[in-house]
Amino acid sequence: MKKSILSLAFILTLSGIALQFVAAPGLFIFESGKISFFSETPVENIAAETNNYAAALQPAAKKFAFSVLITGFQFEKSLMQEHFNENYMESDKFPKATFTGVIVEDLAIEEEGTYSLTAKGKLNIHGVEQERTIPVKLINKDGKYTFNSAFQVKLVDHNIEVPSIVVTNIAEVIDVKIEGVLKAK
Repeated sequence: MKKSILSLAFILTLSGIALQFVAAPGLFIFESGKISFFSETPVENIAAETNNYAAALQPAAKKFAFSVLITGFQFEKSLMQEHFNENYMESDKFPKATFTGVIVEDLAIEEEGTYSLTAKGKLNIHGVEQERTIPVKLINKDGKYTFNSAFQVKLVDHNIEVPSIVVTNIAEVIDVKIEGVLKAK
């Protein structure tokens, strides 16, 4: 039952992203990929990942967006996952993180090739929206787009509080990686 609800929420999230792009032709949507993050401290390393996210690209308009369900992140230790969702991310109040933006460079990404790009837009995590510029490597090949990006997120920028008792266990800046394959809708 829980898996069915999570799947339904994911489909609705994907639909919400696709709706932002409906007006224009040439929409590419998520086929596969993953989002991961890593926190390194002298006390403990924390890593999690999910392949349960939605993404869309409209090459002609250079629009890009992704959305991830916070509860979809899987940790090595179940207690870490519980603390992440309940204490830090408050995933019941803030169930997803999103990015909506545009590709800055004036390149014809509709043509096959490999591109080093910059996506500029709004990153919303924990209910706090921040203007962000994110580097992206994009490959257009065989009718699909493959992308990957690595960027950092400061907890303070998104009002994510870490209790003082565990402040040495969690980095103030989290490394995030996203990769995926987008196919024509």
